[in-house]
Amino acid sequence: MSYTKKETYNTKVTDTLKKHYSTIIKTLGEDVKREGLIKTPERASKAMQFLTQGYNQDPVKIMRNAIFNEEYDSMVLVKDIELYSLCEHHMLPFFGKVHIAYIPNGKIVGLSKIPRIVDVFARRLQVQERLTEQILECIDTSLKPQGVAVVVEATHMCMAMRGVEKQNSMTTTSGFKGVFAESETRNEFLRLIS
Repeated sequence: MSYTKKETYNTKVTDTLKKHYSTIIKTLGEDVKREGLIKTPERASKAMQFLTQGYNQDPVKIMRNAIFNEEYDSMVLVKDIELYSLCEHHMLPFFGKVHIAYIPNGKIVGLSKIPRIVDVFARRLQVQERLTEQILECIDTSLKPQGVAVVVEATHMCMAMRGVEKQNSMTTTSGFKGVFAESETRNEFLRLIS
């Protein structure tokens, strides 16, 4: 029995992107008919659709599908959520970790939904600053908690592979709402993720 992976892509989008990727490869001086490149335009087209699938997903709807009444009122922290995104300036990857906490206000969300919304926003052409704010706002809007905290730590290939070529640099962004704006709560969160 052989393994078959089933993937679904928009055929029209795939065909359009394939033509563009073929043109890019030719323009760079390569032969798109070379054995290793024959299927590259199609593969690149499908990869780009996968990496930008967040445009077709509603993060608030994802969150609201798993909200439960609960009187828990201490910090809920999900840390070290893997992050993979594409920089909108160069369409090169940036990757790292996201740490998210909230303090419920009568409602909690299924824990798997928190990493899912990270993926929804990350699977778009992004800048790290906007990504941080979008995650923060989505949780705040969906749950209406006492407070939300988000910290994103990422390495950007546009800084490592080109430009300043700083391979060991890390960018950290953060956002705090509600009780996390108070130093005591924010400091507890920062201690927990360090």
